Amino acid sequence: MPELYFEDFELGRVYELGSVDVTEADILEFARRFDPQPFHVDPEAARQSVFGGLIASGWHTGAMWMRLYVDSLLDGAASMGSPGIEELRWLAPVRPGDTLAGRLTVLETTPSERRPGRGTVRIRGEMVNQDGVTVLSMVSRGHFGRRP
Repeated sequence: MPELYFEDFELGRVYELGSVDVTEADILEFARRFDPQPFHVDPEAARQSVFGGLIASGWHTGAMWMRLYVDSLLDGAASMGSPGIEELRWLAPVRPGDTLAGRLTVLETTPSERRPGRGTVRIRGEMVNQDGVTVLSMVSRGHFGRRP
């Protein structure tokens, strides 16, 4: 039985999702498979780039946020999928050795008019590094089952 239903998402509530340590090996592995740009896969080329060193793919940062979200909240919720992301911003580079903390803020809750057993929760997801710099911000929606 889920622990978190649509009705449990309160407007303005902030959920801390935990943290993840970013390693060079993780950056290289993800980028080689999914985003093989030189500043993600080649430390020497990255030093010569505008970034001055190796950085994680923004998609990798988003995937790390998603893992924290699933592990800390979504896995125990009456989740019914998502219609997608409305806005996604990569605000600062993520580098090897960074520790990123995930956060979710409830922006809006809307009961479904067509499907009374569910509602939609609009959220802002963020990743913040160890220096307090927001490196990722996104706005998305998720469908959640209503409390039986």
